[in-house]
Amino acid sequence: MAATTPFNGIGKSVSRTVLITGVSRGLGRALAQELAKRGHTVIGCSRTQDKLTSLQSELPNPDHHLFLNVDIRSNSSVEELARLVVEKKGVPDIIGTINKNNKIWDVSPEEFDTVIDTNVKGIANMLRHFIPLMIPIKQGIIVNMSSGWGRSGAALVAPYCASKWAVEGLSRSVAKEVPDGMAIVALNPGVINTDMLTSCFGTSAASYQPPDAWALKAATTILNLTGADNGASLTV
Repeated sequence: MAATTPFNGIGKSVSRTVLITGVSRGLGRALAQELAKRGHTVIGCSRTQDKLTSLQSELPNPDHHLFLNVDIRSNSSVEELARLVVEKKGVPDIIGTINKNNKIWDVSPEEFDTVIDTNVKGIANMLRHFIPLMIPIKQGIIVNMSSGWGRSGAALVAPYCASKWAVEGLSRSVAKEVPDGMAIVALNPGVINTDMLTSCFGTSAASYQPPDAWALKAATTILNLTGADNGASLTV
């Protein structure tokens, strides 16, 4: 799952337009549901159209939200996404994928490429096409979803760790390129009971918080970010 965010205005009372990639499952889906409950407009994208349709129907005021079938690994696909939401000027982007747990020498080139293309190139595509929309107004918060494994290492998930270390470096570097008023933040969501965690921890993953409980805290954290947070590496 993945992440970025410009919000129209600063302050809790302002209704924001929030774009979330990887919105069809896990943390992205839970965050979309929580933000919609709070009265914000959600623009979501994913490669799974049926799950997008299902999610939109579950949200309050479904007609206020927009869900699009987009592959963020494709630069042209993200370019078209940016064209469609140019008037929204909002981009929280949550991107995430996990490779099968394996030693690096047992991970296929295709599997490694999938992790890097989604977690790193996908975020780069979002930055490439949405930052230019924010610069003229000098406003926007971009939240790139990182991980505890973007700040440490773990056996059997080397491609995932590599991708999240890249997210941290990319976020800190781009933060130095944007004007005052904007912020680029790397956000570690913490440990949540998702399919990814189950693939790593097995049945013990059930002892950790579910995505909907996480989303309560994550939405508040994201909505309270300001330009003063530019370049920060934060944790929910």
